[in-house]
Amino acid sequence: MTATTAARGTMPLAGHVREARRRALRAAVSLLVGMVVGFVLSDQILDVLRTPVEELARSRQASLNYDTVTGAFDLELKIALFTGVIVSSPVWLRELFAYVTPGLTRREKKYVLGFSAAAAPLFAAGCVFGFLIFPRMVSVLAGFSSDQDSTILNASYYVDFVMKIVLATGIAFVLPALLVMLNCLGILSAHTLRGSWRVIVVVIALFSALVTPAADVLSMFSVALPMSALFGAALAITALHDRRAARRAPSDRVDLFPTS
Repeated sequence: MTATTAARGTMPLAGHVREARRRALRAAVSLLVGMVVGFVLSDQILDVLRTPVEELARSRQASLNYDTVTGAFDLELKIALFTGVIVSSPVWLRELFAYVTPGLTRREKKYVLGFSAAAAPLFAAGCVFGFLIFPRMVSVLAGFSSDQDSTILNASYYVDFVMKIVLATGIAFVLPALLVMLNCLGILSAHTLRGSWRVIVVVIALFSALVTPAADVLSMFSVALPMSALFGAALAITALHDRRAARRAPSDRVDLFPTS
């Protein structure tokens, strides 16, 4: 085994399989625990999700409805699953990135572990942000109908709509940290990011429009502004990292090719 191979901590295929099984088991257990928590709190969570519908009911007939006998139970399971994914995110994110680290150098491990430490709170912050903006989105979207009409919402579809918004904003908040990690691993340069800033702005605008499908421009900007700020911070961090790496490069070349 060469020094480079040893430094990267390679292991045989059977070892990778055992490592994947062990970390997948931990992630599954954490997800199961999170689902149990979500199932216990499903009634309280549904009360929060139902709040915009109750606001609509003050001006028109509005309610959540179940189209099957098992609809209410299925909905609680769905809420439990979504809640489990969010609650267990610190564990499964850590296990996911910890599985990658044995094949990396010590410096790369530091970057990946730093990303996993930042990803969990960013994901949680994004999910919280999604919960904060969804009532406004529901009220604006439902406001397109006349006050004389009834708003009869399928409960399963409604919860899917809200939870997709929550998970989408959670993932969106993690993406800037992913860009920083790719930069630290030497895969993505700050120059490339800087040259693509127009594309990134357009993507942020499109994403904000999709997760806030309403004529309310304020809701769109409420999503786009924090995402733009996070990507701006990611660009600044990658630029600083590349500048430091450029200053280290001459000394690294001297170490690799010493003069006689």
